[in-house]
Amino acid sequence: MSPDHPPGLDLDRLRALLDRERPGLVTGPLSGRLIEGGRSNLTYGVSDGTSKWVVRRPPLGHVLATAHDMKREHRVISALHPTDVPVPRPVLLCEDEEVLGAPFYVMEFVEGTPYRTAGQLAPLGPERTRAAVLNLVDTLVGLHAVDPAEVGLGDFGRPGGFLDRQLRRWAKQLDASRNRDLAGIDELHATLGRELPRSPAPTVVHGDYRLDNVLIGGENDEIRAILDWEMSTLGDPLTDLGLLVMYSQPLGMPDSPVSTTAQAPGHPAPAELIERYAARSGRDVSSVAWYTAFAWFKLAVILEGIHYRYTLGQTVGRGFDRIGELVPVFIEHGLTTLQEG
Repeated sequence: MSPDHPPGLDLDRLRALLDRERPGLVTGPLSGRLIEGGRSNLTYGVSDGTSKWVVRRPPLGHVLATAHDMKREHRVISALHPTDVPVPRPVLLCEDEEVLGAPFYVMEFVEGTPYRTAGQLAPLGPERTRAAVLNLVDTLVGLHAVDPAEVGLGDFGRPGGFLDRQLRRWAKQLDASRNRDLAGIDELHATLGRELPRSPAPTVVHGDYRLDNVLIGGENDEIRAILDWEMSTLGDPLTDLGLLVMYSQPLGMPDSPVSTTAQAPGHPAPAELIERYAARSGRDVSSVAWYTAFAWFKLAVILEGIHYRYTLGQTVGRGFDRIGELVPVFIEHGLTTLQEG
């Protein structure tokens, strides 16, 4: 297929749906392109030559239960859009698989840059890089300050027993994609289960919060939109902090297909991010090592799932051929984090 007709995006059917459900929205022929960067759900940029939108749908093949729930993702951005949390304006949710072969949703296109590598951050310089990452922490504090009930998300998840369910969920995800030996991953999972911390009051949790899942733009490098809400739920907010801390630890792998922004000059150290979050949220972060180790485990499982789909030819994206090499690295970091506390 041509770049204007990428796999998984039938522009004729999409246009027919938009004309029926949002008459007058589209004013010309649609073109579309796959937006690189997502490691799970597929993201497309769509335009009629005047306006731009984004389409989100599950991957083309192997789909794990609850991992690619378009309805949940659409619901959370719809609830948060009226708040101060920066999210794109939702346009339409389609659960009819006859249109694109899977449920999907359409949202507005937001101008901004998702910084995925240290090289992309370099032109900002150390001061702007530092400010952008600290703003990432402040925006997370703002998300966690939203009262779920006030925005219609009081039943968005089951916060009771959240961490235990998360561990069981990701172990199940691993089993669904397990087709090779992964030394240490069962030990990491078991140790996390033995040392569960006590969760603070539940909040809306993003589930994949990091620098390359937000769009930064404008003269002041503000965060214009938080993207990729596929793992969002109600639960322990410190899981978001643990993930952010994990991504703030340089892997020393400049060609890694996973974000390398932590290696950029000016990027704050994990300890500073933890201290800033604690000061601005008022939460106890003494168990942050557990949450960081859990983040290493969760990402190991996610990367193994992508590697599994890649070996079956069921997913597309630059660098997917190297994803499998990263999984043992993430497992080792998780074990080390727990050991060092």
